[in-house]
Amino acid sequence: MKLYILCGVLVLAVLGYSPADANTVKFGSLCSGNPNNNKRGCDGYGCGYFGAPRKGKDGVKRKHKGLDIVCKDGSTIYAPFDVKLNGRSAPYGNKNAIDNGITLNGQGLCFKLFYVKPDKYSGSLKKGQKIGTLLPMQKVYPGITSHVHVQMCDESDPTKHF
Repeated sequence: MKLYILCGVLVLAVLGYSPADANTVKFGSLCSGNPNNNKRGCDGYGCGYFGAPRKGKDGVKRKHKGLDIVCKDGSTIYAPFDVKLNGRSAPYGNKNAIDNGITLNGQGLCFKLFYVKPDKYSGSLKKGQKIGTLLPMQKVYPGITSHVHVQMCDESDPTKHF
């Protein structure tokens, strides 16, 4: 058994992959019109940084579990690197106009993109290919800085990847 593990590690090393590589992965451009992945600042609905304070309709305080990347309603959302599409991920579960998203894997990362209508929910895409379209945030939150929400599957801080 040890020999099989050693052989597997050697193959991965020769191919240039190690699990630590995921820590250095940088996202390519996510949204048309924002090639530098500019982050959402603060507006009347809160701030877009990871850990920003939030208060739900029930009055319960919580922390923002993702990072918001500025994107205009209706803009094209792109694969930031080669990815596998792993199904729908709804941020609210209330079926409002922006309650859609997708879970993706690539470069050793698992992450979700919210407020996106994907063209498909399974398969693979190469870096720069269209994932889908940003949903109409202004319909639900008039005056918010429209954005795509990036959330790691393990709810860790995605900021280092931007």
